[in-house]
Amino acid sequence: MAAVSDDPVDEDETETDGGVRAYTVRLELVDEPGELLRALSPIADNGGNLLSIHHERGNITPRGHIPVEVDLECPPDRFDGIVDALRDAGVNVIQAGAEHYGEEISVVLVGNLVERDLSNTLSRIEDEANAVVRDLSLAAPDGTEAVSSARVRLAIDSGRSDAALEAIRSIGSEKELTVVEPLLGGDAA
Repeated sequence: MAAVSDDPVDEDETETDGGVRAYTVRLELVDEPGELLRALSPIADNGGNLLSIHHERGNITPRGHIPVEVDLECPPDRFDGIVDALRDAGVNVIQAGAEHYGEEISVVLVGNLVERDLSNTLSRIEDEANAVVRDLSLAAPDGTEAVSSARVRLAIDSGRSDAALEAIRSIGSEKELTVVEPLLGGDAA
């Protein structure tokens, strides 16, 4: 006699998230109208869901192109097809791979953010802290030439929050910014 399970979930069902994973693709685009759209179409056409786009129009690669970082999610079996479709569309793919960010932290930066090039500050945080800026809120109540503050939500690899915060502290010190760090841990005395 076969055993009957009270568990309503069939063992052959897929995970509730459909097995979707997050990936980051770094691209180089020519600085011409329509290039970003041309690069994003193969992602959508092949089942990718856009999470964020970091388009650094102010920066130029050694080949004179614009660096673009695209965070997307898709089932693992579709990722290679997305990368192939990008290349088939003539998009220069610099790097493609899984980015599994296990943690998010938020920091507040205070100082002359606009005067000290907020875009450069964020790019450096991403590069040096090995993080992705997920959200940014800027407050400049007295105008962009006065002291302002920005709340930055970052995605980082699990276990890398100390190293990320150290890099952010260093950048803040160099740019004469105050870094208000998140409360980490739970060992209160």
